[in-house]
Amino acid sequence: MDMTQQRKPGWWYPYIFVGGFMVVLAVNFTMAYFANSTFSGISTERPYEKGLAFNQTLEAARKQEALNWSVDLQVEPAANHGAHVTITYKDAAGHPVDGMEVKALFVRPTAKGHDREVRLAPVGPGAYATLQELPLSGVWDMTLLASAKDTPYSVLRRIVVP
Repeated sequence: MDMTQQRKPGWWYPYIFVGGFMVVLAVNFTMAYFANSTFSGISTERPYEKGLAFNQTLEAARKQEALNWSVDLQVEPAANHGAHVTITYKDAAGHPVDGMEVKALFVRPTAKGHDREVRLAPVGPGAYATLQELPLSGVWDMTLLASAKDTPYSVLRRIVVP
Protein backbone atom coordinates (compact mmCIF):
# COMPACT_ATOMS: atom_id res chain seq x y z
CA MET A 1 0.00 0.00 0.00
CA ASP A 2 1.30 3.38 -1.06
CA MET A 3 1.72 5.95 1.76
CA THR A 4 1.23 8.88 -0.50
CA GLN A 5 -2.43 9.60 -0.96
CA GLN A 6 -3.67 11.10 -4.19
CA ARG A 7 -5.97 14.15 -3.94
CA LYS A 8 -9.33 13.83 -5.51
CA PRO A 9 -9.93 15.89 -8.64
CA GLY A 10 -11.63 19.24 -7.86
CA TRP A 11 -10.47 19.42 -4.25
CA TRP A 12 -9.84 23.16 -4.66
CA TYR A 13 -13.42 24.08 -5.74
CA PRO A 14 -14.59 25.10 -2.23
CA TYR A 15 -11.62 27.48 -1.98
CA ILE A 16 -12.82 29.24 -5.15
CA PHE A 17 -16.17 29.98 -3.50
CA VAL A 18 -14.57 31.18 -0.27
CA GLY A 19 -12.15 33.41 -2.22
CA GLY A 20 -14.99 34.86 -4.31
CA PHE A 21 -17.01 35.73 -1.22
CA MET A 22 -13.94 37.34 0.35
CA VAL A 23 -13.50 39.57 -2.72
CA VAL A 24 -17.18 40.59 -2.60
CA LEU A 25 -16.94 41.37 1.13
CA ALA A 26 -13.78 43.43 0.63
CA VAL A 27 -15.39 45.46 -2.17
CA ASN A 28 -18.59 46.01 -0.14
CA PHE A 29 -16.69 47.18 2.94
CA THR A 30 -14.56 49.51 0.82
CA MET A 31 -17.61 51.05 -0.86
CA ALA A 32 -19.42 51.42 2.48
CA TYR A 33 -16.39 53.18 3.97
CA PHE A 34 -16.17 55.69 1.11
CA ALA A 35 -19.94 56.25 1.11
CA ASN A 36 -19.92 57.16 4.80
CA SER A 37 -16.71 59.17 4.84
CA THR A 38 -17.11 61.42 1.78
CA PHE A 39 -20.64 62.92 1.89
CA SER A 40 -22.52 63.87 5.02
CA GLY A 41 -25.91 63.70 3.31
CA ILE A 42 -26.75 67.26 4.35
CA SER A 43 -27.37 69.45 1.33
CA THR A 44 -29.20 72.28 3.09
CA GLU A 45 -28.02 74.34 6.02
CA ARG A 46 -30.54 74.38 8.90
CA PRO A 47 -33.17 72.23 7.12
CA TYR A 48 -35.50 72.02 10.12
CA GLU A 49 -35.79 75.80 10.49
CA LYS A 50 -36.31 76.21 6.75
CA GLY A 51 -39.05 73.60 6.85
CA LEU A 52 -40.84 75.45 9.64
CA ALA A 53 -40.63 78.70 7.66
CA PHE A 54 -42.21 77.12 4.57
CA ASN A 55 -45.69 78.54 5.30
CA GLN A 56 -44.17 82.01 5.58
CA THR A 57 -42.49 81.47 2.23
CA LEU A 58 -45.82 80.49 0.68
CA GLU A 59 -47.48 83.59 2.15
CA ALA A 60 -44.70 85.82 0.76
CA ALA A 61 -45.20 84.24 -2.67
CA ARG A 62 -48.96 84.95 -2.48
CA LYS A 63 -48.31 88.58 -1.55
CA GLN A 64 -45.81 88.91 -4.40
CA GLU A 65 -48.31 87.48 -6.88
CA ALA A 66 -51.01 89.83 -5.60
CA LEU A 67 -48.82 92.84 -6.48
CA ASN A 68 -49.29 91.91 -10.15
CA TRP A 69 -45.99 93.50 -11.15
CA SER A 70 -44.40 92.81 -14.50
CA VAL A 71 -40.71 92.03 -14.36
CA ASP A 72 -38.35 92.01 -17.32
CA LEU A 73 -35.05 90.25 -16.62
CA GLN A 74 -32.22 90.30 -19.16
CA VAL A 75 -29.02 88.32 -18.65
CA GLU A 76 -26.32 88.70 -21.27
CA PRO A 77 -22.95 86.95 -21.24
CA ALA A 78 -19.84 89.08 -20.83
CA ALA A 79 -16.09 88.50 -20.93
CA ASN A 80 -14.18 86.65 -18.18
CA HIS A 81 -17.09 84.45 -17.07
CA GLY A 82 -19.22 87.56 -16.80
CA ALA A 83 -22.93 88.21 -16.71
CA HIS A 84 -24.58 91.56 -17.40
CA VAL A 85 -27.87 91.53 -15.47
CA THR A 86 -30.61 94.10 -16.05
CA ILE A 87 -34.01 93.87 -14.36
CA THR A 88 -36.96 96.24 -14.80
CA TYR A 89 -39.92 96.37 -12.40
CA LYS A 90 -43.34 97.82 -13.33
CA ASP A 91 -46.34 97.93 -11.02
CA ALA A 92 -49.85 96.72 -11.89
CA ALA A 93 -50.65 100.02 -13.66
CA GLY A 94 -47.50 99.74 -15.80
CA HIS A 95 -45.54 102.47 -13.98
CA PRO A 96 -41.85 101.89 -13.18
CA VAL A 97 -41.08 100.97 -9.58
CA ASP A 98 -38.25 103.22 -8.42
CA GLY A 99 -36.42 103.63 -5.12
CA MET A 100 -35.88 99.93 -4.46
CA GLU A 101 -32.83 98.24 -3.08
CA VAL A 102 -32.05 95.30 -5.36
CA LYS A 103 -29.54 92.59 -4.46
CA ALA A 104 -28.39 89.66 -6.57
CA LEU A 105 -27.19 86.45 -4.99
CA PHE A 106 -25.14 84.22 -7.28
CA VAL A 107 -24.86 80.62 -6.04
CA ARG A 108 -22.87 77.89 -7.75
CA PRO A 109 -25.04 74.76 -7.21
CA THR A 110 -22.18 72.29 -7.75
CA ALA A 111 -19.28 73.95 -5.93
CA LYS A 112 -19.26 75.64 -2.54
CA GLY A 113 -17.18 78.69 -1.73
CA HIS A 114 -17.88 80.72 -4.88
CA ASP A 115 -21.17 82.39 -3.87
CA ARG A 116 -21.43 86.15 -3.98
CA GLU A 117 -23.98 88.82 -3.18
CA VAL A 118 -23.99 92.20 -4.96
CA ARG A 119 -26.20 95.28 -5.18
CA LEU A 120 -27.68 96.34 -8.47
CA ALA A 121 -27.42 100.02 -9.38
CA PRO A 122 -30.42 101.99 -10.65
CA VAL A 123 -29.92 102.67 -14.37
CA GLY A 124 -33.29 104.07 -15.45
CA PRO A 125 -36.97 104.22 -14.54
CA GLY A 126 -37.60 101.02 -12.60
CA ALA A 127 -34.42 99.46 -14.04
CA TYR A 128 -31.46 98.10 -12.09
CA ALA A 129 -28.27 96.52 -13.42
CA THR A 130 -24.93 94.96 -12.57
CA LEU A 131 -22.00 93.48 -14.44
CA GLN A 132 -20.44 90.56 -12.60
CA GLU A 133 -17.35 88.56 -13.43
CA LEU A 134 -17.91 85.20 -11.78
CA PRO A 135 -15.00 82.94 -10.79
CA LEU A 136 -16.22 79.91 -12.78
CA SER A 137 -18.06 79.30 -16.00
CA GLY A 138 -21.11 77.06 -16.10
CA VAL A 139 -24.43 76.93 -14.28
CA TRP A 140 -25.28 79.49 -11.58
CA ASP A 141 -28.47 80.07 -9.59
CA MET A 142 -29.23 83.78 -9.43
CA THR A 143 -31.73 85.16 -6.94
CA LEU A 144 -32.74 88.81 -7.25
CA LEU A 145 -34.20 90.29 -4.07
CA ALA A 146 -35.84 93.70 -4.31
CA SER A 147 -37.40 95.63 -1.45
CA ALA A 148 -39.13 98.98 -1.18
CA LYS A 149 -41.29 100.15 1.73
CA ASP A 150 -41.58 96.64 3.23
CA THR A 151 -42.56 95.20 -0.15
CA PRO A 152 -40.19 92.32 -0.92
CA TYR A 153 -40.05 90.90 -4.44
CA SER A 154 -37.85 87.98 -5.46
CA VAL A 155 -36.95 86.43 -8.80
CA LEU A 156 -35.03 83.18 -9.18
CA ARG A 157 -33.32 82.27 -12.44
CA ARG A 158 -30.80 79.61 -13.40
CA ILE A 159 -28.20 81.06 -15.75
CA VAL A 160 -25.30 79.65 -17.73
CA VAL A 161 -22.10 81.68 -17.75
CA PRO A 162 -19.68 80.99 -20.62
